[in-house]
Parts: sequence; C-alpha cells; structure tokens
Amino acid sequence: MLSRACGRLGSALRRARAPRSAVASRCLQASGRRPSPGESERTEGLPRAFDLALLEFLVCPLSKKPVRYEASTNELINEELGIAYPVTDGIPNMIPQAARMTHQKKKEEEQH
Repeated sequence: MLSRACGRLGSALRRARAPRSAVASRCLQASGRRPSPGESERTEGLPRAFDLALLEFLVCPLSKKPVRYEASTNELINEELGIAYPVTDGIPNMIPQAARMTHQKKKEEEQH
C-alpha cells in the first residue's frame, strides 16, 4: 500500500517539475525511479544525513514538545525532559526506550 502511494506521489512530482522535498525524493527512489544524470547520487556506504526540514514536524513522544537537532552527537534533544533520541542513517529513532538521559549527571551532582 505504501509503495503504491509513493508511486502515485512520484508520478505526480515528475509531472509537476517542482522542487522536491527529501521525503518525496525517497518515495521516488522507492518507486523504482532512478535519478537523472543531473541529480545527486549517494555514494554507497555513506550514512544518510538528517533532514533538518523534519524538525518542523517532529515532537518528543513523551512531552509533545519540539526537539532540536544536535549535529555533534547526531541526536534529537528534548531539553525539558533531558532526553536524547538517536538518529541512525538519517532516520530519528523516537522510541522512548531507545533514548538516553542527558541530565542524569547533573541530577547526581545536585544530590551530593
């Protein structure tokens, strides 16, 4: 079902000739379309970069507050709760069990 939706999106985007988003580009690739010679091609083996446009839509699943991207650690950070969600191959893992606590050291220092 998802591949059919991506195929329809890909067909519509090829006709529209509008600039594509990263999500639309992935759908085009999933639908079997190969990039034209002018389009950039990824080198095999390199990790995909996180698309910063996703920050407009992503929120912490626990607090429903916006998250920020930390490029040095490749994580999405929720400052309020002190949680960092990992980003793997450009895909954020927003499962709370996969997150790590960032303020744990500060809390331990305050208790001593």
